[in-house]
Amino acid sequence: VQLQASGGGLVQAGGSLRLSCAASGRTFSSYLMGWFRQAPGKDREFVAAISWSGGSRYYADSVKGRFTISRDNAKNTVYLQMNSLKPEDTAVYYCAADFGGRLPGIVSDEYDYWGQGTQVTVSS
Repeated sequence: VQLQASGGGLVQAGGSLRLSCAASGRTFSSYLMGWFRQAPGKDREFVAAISWSGGSRYYADSVKGRFTISRDNAKNTVYLQMNSLKPEDTAVYYCAADFGGRLPGIVSDEYDYWGQGTQVTVSS
C-alpha cells in the first residue's frame, strides 16, 4: 500500500483545512486508517483514527470537536477536516494504514504504512 497525503498549507487561526490521503491497492477497506502529526522538536502524536467501514472514529482530546476524520472506501481515500485551527496545530501531518487494525489506533508502531506527510501551518 502506498499513501499520498495532500491538502496542507498556511491558514490563519480559526480557519479550516481539509487533508486527503489517497491509498493504492485493492484492500483499502481492510485497513484501520489514522492521522498523526509531528511539530518541530516534538514527538509524533496521534490525531485521529477511523475503522474499516468508517462507522467508528477515535480522536485525540486536543482535536476533539474541531477535527473530523472520514473515509471513502470506493475512492481509497481518507480525509481529515480541520476546523477552528489553532497555532498549536502547526505540524507535519501523516496518514497511516494498519492492516486489520482496530480502534483506538493511537499507537504509531502498530501502523504498517505511512504517507510522506503534508505541512500544516497555522498563523496567529
